[in-house]
Amino acid sequence: MSARPSATRRTVLRGAALTPVAGLGLAACGAGGDGGAAPATPTAPVSLGAESEVPKGGAKLYRDENVVVSRTADGSLKAYSTICTHAGCAIDKLSGTTLVCPCHGSQFDAVSGKVVQAPATEPLHELSVGVKNGRIVAGPAA
Repeated sequence: MSARPSATRRTVLRGAALTPVAGLGLAACGAGGDGGAAPATPTAPVSLGAESEVPKGGAKLYRDENVVVSRTADGSLKAYSTICTHAGCAIDKLSGTTLVCPCHGSQFDAVSGKVVQAPATEPLHELSVGVKNGRIVAGPAA
């Protein structure tokens, strides 16, 4: 008889331990999409890094600023917010020039901002971008 309550207790505890983890994933998806804490765009010009960090035909993800910068084949820079347009999650992965959202798997082209894989249907928000003193600056008045 003493083995049965112990087994039941372990099952209940195991299930209870998983519940908060699942809840965290759902909470992260809503952050920013409905007025949460993650800003969709910088509210002031943000210095991101050296201009040389972004090669022609490539892109660089600046996670802390929620910005991706790419350089087209002709050498011009493009910048986009990395807040997913599907559920407001901060995109934290760049594979080549493809951004991958961790919440639901939406993918975006870092060069054009366009959706390349659903569930997102809207492109990323484009940001002003420029170079000042050899450093990439993105956001308003960049």
